[in-house]
Amino acid sequence: MPYIRRSDERGHASHGWLDSRHTFSFADYFDPRHVQFGVLRVINEDRVAPGAGFGAHGHRDMEIVSYVLEGGLAHRDSLGNGSTLRPGDVQRMSAGTGVTHSEFNASASEPVHFLQIWLLPAARGIAPGYEERRFPDEEKRGRLRLLVSPDAADGSLSIHQDVRLYAGLFDGEEHARLPLASGRRAYVHVARGSVRVNGLDIAAGDGVGFEDDSALAIERGRAAEVLLFDLPGG
Repeated sequence: MPYIRRSDERGHASHGWLDSRHTFSFADYFDPRHVQFGVLRVINEDRVAPGAGFGAHGHRDMEIVSYVLEGGLAHRDSLGNGSTLRPGDVQRMSAGTGVTHSEFNASASEPVHFLQIWLLPAARGIAPGYEERRFPDEEKRGRLRLLVSPDAADGSLSIHQDVRLYAGLFDGEEHARLPLASGRRAYVHVARGSVRVNGLDIAAGDGVGFEDDSALAIERGRAAEVLLFDLPGG
């Protein structure tokens, strides 16, 4: 049976300047039924008020991916990186032995809406690292565009884990199919709109995990923006 995580069942934190939905246990939200899915540890959907954000704080031994949906996210870190991420931009930060960073809404008038994703690394104690890249909508329209992979295939960002992260935009008759190797698992998160995955209808904020499926079929999208994780089994 697929693992289904409905949007309205996620953890929720509201701090005035921040509205955050937690697919998996995070910070003060803990549910033993929803701690992680394989090496996928965190999917937080964050909305940050204008001019607000997360001050400098540290991470260790985690692969962190940020995916912006609306607005601008200003990033600064102890590795010397600084930029503003906008829709279409994807960032990968390997915390490794330790990194400090901050994230703020780059606008004084508009909110920023983004997903922050944490993946457990294959090894602890690696050197910290950072990458960002833009993936235009036309590369995701009606197909699954590889964003992150262990070998930087097809211009994707590299990650220290046997994970491949794809994004796709689907509407109307647009569809895609992704074969899965034996023993792999997969997780689909809908960022916007609605879509059908292997016969299951899921909508914005929903997620569904699959084990022992030979392929994933995505179809019947309605203004859908989808993230798909091809994950190691076990």
